[in-house]
Amino acid sequence: MEHSEDRSQHSPSSEDPETSIEHDQLLPELVAHLRDSRTELRQEWANRITEASLLSSMTPQEVFSEATTVYDNYVGVLETGSVEALQKYAQDLSERIIPRGVETHEVLGIVLFLRDVLARSLFEKYHKDFSLLNRILDAYEPAANRIANTVAVSFVQERERVIRQQQDAIRELSTPVLQVRERLLILPIIGVLDTQRAQQLTQQLLSAIRRHRAKVVVVDITGVADVDVAAATHLVQTVDASRLMGAGIIITGLSSEIAQTLVHIGVDLSKMNTVGDLQGGIEEAERLLGFAVRRVADGDRQPD
Repeated sequence: MEHSEDRSQHSPSSEDPETSIEHDQLLPELVAHLRDSRTELRQEWANRITEASLLSSMTPQEVFSEATTVYDNYVGVLETGSVEALQKYAQDLSERIIPRGVETHEVLGIVLFLRDVLARSLFEKYHKDFSLLNRILDAYEPAANRIANTVAVSFVQERERVIRQQQDAIRELSTPVLQVRERLLILPIIGVLDTQRAQQLTQQLLSAIRRHRAKVVVVDITGVADVDVAAATHLVQTVDASRLMGAGIIITGLSSEIAQTLVHIGVDLSKMNTVGDLQGGIEEAERLLGFAVRRVADGDRQPD
């Protein structure tokens, strides 16, 4: 008989509906308590953030202001359980604090601090009724964990997006296509020439050739220490693509290491127009364009 009673007491079919109803009834009570205690809980949370030296790139006023916004959104998501609202809240939070230099571990820290502050508040309110406290926490913890996870994922995704955007901007600034004169462009490359940058370089160069109707492009790689095989292959393909668009390529500043890489992948350097330095490359380009190149001695210069 005792065994039969145990099975009855632990039967999911007899307890699940009641548990579900209790859960729906307890969540509004939980949210009402968090709203009624908003002032002291928000202040306690802000103090925890400051004591842990989180959000150090923000002023105390900014931390308190942000804590207010996050607290209200947090409780609002607890109340509605809306996935869409939760995702929007997490995205808005990430967009606000990433420009202020906030790191990933700080975001996780402040969200977990808030979860802890609210859980302690619930314990203090319901500790005299242990059974009720357990049911309250059963209603609170899954929602709180879902919020923490969504905020963390959203922050990482937004941070990665910002980093990619910054990298694209840096690459674009580091590979400018400059118009020297009509039909003549210069592309100075400085730094590491990896495959991704080589692809971006090709896009920028071909676009500039078309926009300026260029006939000759001087590609100066003096500032490139070395390239891998994939990037070297892409560089050769860029030369070929430029020719198809009617522009000849002059490569200047070719180092022995890069020359060896080009030979290694089977490039016939005799078919590439290479010049020792940038000045020589510009003079060769002007000759190809039909401009007369004349060196002026210091004594022949006209006074300003």
